[in-house]
Amino acid sequence: MIRLAALASGSNGNCYYFGTDKDAILVDAGISCRQIANRLEKLKLDISKIRGIFITHEHIDHIRGVEVLTRKYRLPIFVTKKTFDNSGLYIDEELVNFISIGEMMEIGNIAITPFAKNHDAVEPCSYSLCFQDKKVCIMTDIVTKCKNVITHLADADAVFLETNYDDHMLENGFYPYHLKQRISGDNGHLSNYQAALLVLEHATPKLKYVFLSHLSANNNSPELAYTTFTSMIKERKDLKLKVIKTSRKDVTEIITL
Repeated sequence: MIRLAALASGSNGNCYYFGTDKDAILVDAGISCRQIANRLEKLKLDISKIRGIFITHEHIDHIRGVEVLTRKYRLPIFVTKKTFDNSGLYIDEELVNFISIGEMMEIGNIAITPFAKNHDAVEPCSYSLCFQDKKVCIMTDIVTKCKNVITHLADADAVFLETNYDDHMLENGFYPYHLKQRISGDNGHLSNYQAALLVLEHATPKLKYVFLSHLSANNNSPELAYTTFTSMIKERKDLKLKVIKTSRKDVTEIITL
């Protein structure tokens, strides 16, 4: 059995939980150690089962709580060398494990495969997490032109999928032009529309859960992301999806696979 939850998801902090009966991991730790511990407790998830923290890239909303979390709980991190070297993190050497993109590893009874993605970071990656015949993908900070994203989505049972911005809100918002171009560019983020189109075109009926993730605080809302996404994917009558809103301020429910 797999248990999934977003402890935090948004432009100011991200942390995702994947656990089996024996082992668990976190993907990113972009909120404080205290918040992570409190949110795990709220969901009645045992922090002692966590075997490591897998880092997607060096931006602060993905690593903010890593140093204190590793120091307090002696949790190892798993990260590419380039990402670590550009992160500014100070962590005991014995807790740092360098990973190679594309190479599968096992932590307890969880199989983890980091795969490359397009984003404006030094060596960004997403993760596919497998237990028995189930596969979960963490896909935030992505763009639609990434072939790896399409490939991994095709056989996923659940996905934490970026729905970062609403096109209209970004275009008409207060951000300067260069920032709008960065967000919507080839190494930026995925809009609500693009995320729905990705699922519409490439998901299979195996996909059962979509967590709408990494929403912008200024260019989106959970309700808008949900409405846009669900109104588009209803064209796929073969998809029976539960669509889950995430929040930067609180946990999601636990989903069991």
